[in-house]
Amino acid sequence: MTTTMSFWDVGIILFYFAIILWIAKWASKGNKEGSAADYFLAGKNQGWLVVGASLFASNIGSEIILGVSGAGARANMPMANFEIIASLVLILLGWVFVPFYLRTGVYTMPEFLEKRYSKACRNYLSVVSILAYVITKISLIIFAGALVFETIGVPFWTGAIITVIATGFYTVLGGLKAVIYTDMVQAVILLVGTIAVTFFGIYQLGGWDGLINTLEVASQTPGNPPAERFFNLWRPMSDTEYPWTGMLFGAPILGVWYWCTDQYIVQRTLSAKDVSNARKGALFAGYLKLLPVFIFFIPGVIAYALLQKGEINFVLDNADQALPAMINSFLPIGLKGLAIAGLLAALMSSLSSAFNSSSTLLTIDFYKQYRPNASDKSLVRFGQVATIILVIVSLGWIPFMRSLMGGGIFHYLQSVQAYISPPIAAVFLFGLFYKWINAKGAIVALWSGFILGILRLVTEFMANEGVFQVEKGTLLSYFLEINFLHFALVLFLFCGSVLAIVSRFGQSKSDEELALVTFQKSNKTTTSKWSKDATLTVVLIVFVLALWALFSPLGLAS
Repeated sequence: MTTTMSFWDVGIILFYFAIILWIAKWASKGNKEGSAADYFLAGKNQGWLVVGASLFASNIGSEIILGVSGAGARANMPMANFEIIASLVLILLGWVFVPFYLRTGVYTMPEFLEKRYSKACRNYLSVVSILAYVITKISLIIFAGALVFETIGVPFWTGAIITVIATGFYTVLGGLKAVIYTDMVQAVILLVGTIAVTFFGIYQLGGWDGLINTLEVASQTPGNPPAERFFNLWRPMSDTEYPWTGMLFGAPILGVWYWCTDQYIVQRTLSAKDVSNARKGALFAGYLKLLPVFIFFIPGVIAYALLQKGEINFVLDNADQALPAMINSFLPIGLKGLAIAGLLAALMSSLSSAFNSSSTLLTIDFYKQYRPNASDKSLVRFGQVATIILVIVSLGWIPFMRSLMGGGIFHYLQSVQAYISPPIAAVFLFGLFYKWINAKGAIVALWSGFILGILRLVTEFMANEGVFQVEKGTLLSYFLEINFLHFALVLFLFCGSVLAIVSRFGQSKSDEELALVTFQKSNKTTTSKWSKDATLTVVLIVFVLALWALFSPLGLAS
C-alpha cells in the first residue's frame, strides 16, 4: 500500500480506521450486558438522523460505488435509475410498512411474516434471506472490497481477508448499535470523499463544458458511444439491458423487496424510538439516495473522459475498475487517501450491516425457535458465532460470482435480486392490503416463484459456462432472453395470481389475529392534518421527477 500512496494518504486512512474503531467502542459500551434488544436492535431508541444515515450507508457499499461508476464509464446511465427509484420506495417504507413493523414489535421480517401468515412462511423467508445475503450481499461486498485493495497493490484474496477481519471485529462485539453509529460517520466520510473526487475530476477536465467536449470528441471514434448516451436514463422498450418499461414497472418490485421487506435494510428502522423517527429516517435516506447519480455515476463518466485523454488507464471491458483507477493514478496527495477512506467506509458499513442482519436472522428465526427459553446472553453469543460461519461460506461463493458478472458488479446484483425478490414482495404487499389472503396461498406463491426464479438463475449460469448450447427459437431461449427486469414483473404478477387463486380455496385468519398486520377500516371520522412528513414526501417526489426530466432527451441528453 505504501508503494502507491504517500505518507499523508496512509495517515488519512489510518486516522479513518482509528475514528471508526473508537466510535464502535463507544457505542458498544452503551449496551446492557447480554441484552438481545440492545445487540440486535440497538435498544430501540434511535433518532431519525441516525436511522436515515444508517439506511444510506448500509446500502451504499463498495459494490454499489464501483458498479454505478462502472456503469457511468460504459454509458449505462439507466443503471442510475435503481438509485433514483429507491427514493420513491423509501417513501413506501416510511408510510406503509414501518407502522406495521413497529406496532407488532418484531425483531425480524420472517417473524412478521409468521404473524401475518404462518410459521412455514417464516421459515421460507429466513432461509431465502440468508441465502440471498451470501449470494448478493456479503460475498459481493467482500469481492468489491478486494478489488479496491487490488488497485493499491494488495493481492485480491489478501484484500478479501483484510476486509472481513477489519469489519467483523466491531460488528461481532458491538451489535447493531455499533453498526449504525459507525454507519453515520462512514456516510459523512463517504460523501466527502466522493464529492471531492467529482469536483476535482470536473476541474481537471476544464469544467462541465470540458467534460462534454471530451465526450463529443471521443464519440467521433468508431465504437465509442455518443455523448448524449451518458446522460439518458431512458431506453426503448426493445432494449435488451434496461428498457424503460422494465425500469418503471420491474425495478420497483426489486426495490419493495430490498427496502421494505429485507432484514438487511428494515432492521435500521426497527431500531427507531417511534414511528415518526422511523418515517423521517426513511425519508432522509430517500433524499440521500438522489446523490449517487452525481457522486458515483458522474465520476464514472469523468473516468471515461480521462481515459480518452490518456490521463488514466483501465479497460472498459472491466469498467468496475474505473473509479479505483482514477483514484490510484490521478488524484493528488491527500485527496487519494480521502477517496480510498470513502470507499472503505462504504465497504465496512454495508458489510457490517450484512453481518449483523444475518446473525439476527439465524439467532431469532432459528436458534430461538429451537431454544425458546434461551437467555439473552446465549442469544448474543450464538449471533456472534453465526456471523463467523457466514463469512466463511461467503468467501467460498466468490469464485462462482465471476462467471455471472459479465455485465458488471451492479448488473449482477440487480439481476440476481430480480430472480428471488418478486414472490416475497407480492406476499408482503398483498398481505397488508387484503385480509382474505391466507397462509396457504402465501406459501404456494413463495415456493412456486422461488422455483421459477432459481430455474432462471441456474440455467443462465449454465448457459454462460457453456454447459449446454441454447438454440434460437426454442422455449428455453425465450425463457433466457426475457430481460431480467421484465422477468421480475412477470414473476411478480404470476406470484400475485397464485397467491389470490390459492387463497380463495383456503381459510383466512380471524380479524383479531390480523388487527396488527393488515390495514383496518376506521369508522371514526377524523380530520387529517398536513404534516411535516407529508411536505418532505411531496418535495422528494418532485426532486425525483426533476431528475428524470434532467437526464432525458428533454434535458441533458437532447
